[in-house]
Amino acid sequence: MRFIIDGHNVTMRDPATRSLSTEDQRDALVRRLAVRGRELLGAGAITVVFDGRTADAPHTSGALDVRFSAEESADDVIVRLATGVDGVTVVTDDRGLAARVTSANERARVLGCEALFEAARPKRGKRGRYPAASAGLPKGANQITEELKKLWLQDGE
Repeated sequence: MRFIIDGHNVTMRDPATRSLSTEDQRDALVRRLAVRGRELLGAGAITVVFDGRTADAPHTSGALDVRFSAEESADDVIVRLATGVDGVTVVTDDRGLAARVTSANERARVLGCEALFEAARPKRGKRGRYPAASAGLPKGANQITEELKKLWLQDGE
């Protein structure tokens, strides 16, 4: 299975990242997928495509491949990557892109952005407010932060 993610479209739809700068959106999505990609999408290679080009592109490692479209549009890169590939799923809410992908590859599957991030939200009964911000943090890091907040607030009063 191969997953191709329309990076900018996903980060602009995700409530946890849409208010961040473009660079921070990219970093948050790449971190989340590096840490939880298999859990969120299943087994398979993950390619995230962003518009443009940057000198300090996010790191590509393991099953996660990060690409920038350079001179062409990210949509064109996504369609090219999805063409003629069995078992490909494209994650986007862009209807035009979805139509182009399925036209180029009848076997391609298209998922909306919410399908990707619905699984990232904490399950009922758990209290985690910001899954993107905590992705990649060691277990207990948020608890340590809360304890430090209490100590600092006591000293400042």
